Order: sequence, then structure tokens, then C-alpha cells
Amino acid sequence: MTGLEKMIKVIEADAQANADKILAEAREESDRIISEAKEEAKQCAAKIAEKPASEIKVIMDRAESGARLVKRQMILDAKQKIINDIIQKAKRKLAGLSDKEYFDMILQMVRKYAYSQAGVIKFSKADLDRLPKDFEKSLELVLKDKENASLIVSDESVKIDGGFILVYGDIEENCSFDALFSDAKDELQDKLNAFLFE
Repeated sequence: MTGLEKMIKVIEADAQANADKILAEAREESDRIISEAKEEAKQCAAKIAEKPASEIKVIMDRAESGARLVKRQMILDAKQKIINDIIQKAKRKLAGLSDKEYFDMILQMVRKYAYSQAGVIKFSKADLDRLPKDFEKSLELVLKDKENASLIVSDESVKIDGGFILVYGDIEENCSFDALFSDAKDELQDKLNAFLFE
């Protein structure tokens, strides 16, 4: 199991525990709201006992329906918070990898996103400062299967959170962590939702 797979397993376990706790709190709060709504509806019903039973039932049904709606919304909000927390935690884990794990992952990303032409790869100042000495040689090896693909590491840093920017003339391919997570946010949310809540 690779370091990245281990990290994903730890994130999944933490996420499940966090999700269970937040959902339990949301359900407890929503149950309390439903209970209060029912009690309030009963008090209202007692005040209007002179009214026909059909009107009382409508009032009770409306109160219970409103309480169920609040409960659903609270659970949806809790799920969204959990998913956003997991995505942020995953980004922090990526940025906190050891230099070897981090640049091994960067090389995998380069293999995926590099064009079949000559270009420049730009890193953040922090990544430039910790770039392995043999990184350009590793880039060559990673790109050897892509015809005409080559990358030169730029000495100029860019303001990104991690990852890199590929530059091919006037074309830039933003492979920063923020950009990649943003592009994949809907898909990540669907996968996390299926994993955590179904």
C-alpha cells in the first residue's frame, strides 16, 4: 500500500468518525426541534379546542411538516459541512507529505497533465526551495513515453498552495491543488456522500 493510499485510508476513517458525530448531533437537535414543535402544536390545539377537529388536525400537520423540513435541512447542512471538512483535510494532508512522497505524486500528476510538446513547469516558492536535486532527470523519465514532451523547471515561483503550473507559450495548465480540487469538487462531493451516507 502506497503512502498516498494509507493517507486516503486515514482520511476515510477520520471522515467517517467525524460524520457520525456531526450527524448524531444534527439528528439530536432536529429531534428536539420536532418535539418542541409538537408540544407547541398541542398547546395551540388546546387554545383552539373550540374549533372543529379538522382545523386542529391541519394545524398539527403543518407544525409537524415544518419540523420535519427543519430536520432535513439540518442534516443536509451537517453533511455539507462534513464533506467540506474532508476536502480541506485532504488538501492539508497533500501539502504535508514528505518531500519524497510529495514529489513522487507531483511526477504522477505531470505524467497525467503534461502536453506532448516543450513547456515550462512552475512551482510555489516553498516547493522550489525543497525541489529534489535530480527532479529534472525524473521529469525526463516520466515524460519519455509522451512524444515531444519536455519540461524545464522555472526559477520563477508562482503563488499557489501546492501542485504546479504548466506553461506552453500562451497556454497555462493550472495543476495547483486548489484548482484541481475546485475542478473535481462536485465529483468529490458525490463520492464522499456515497461513501459516508449511503
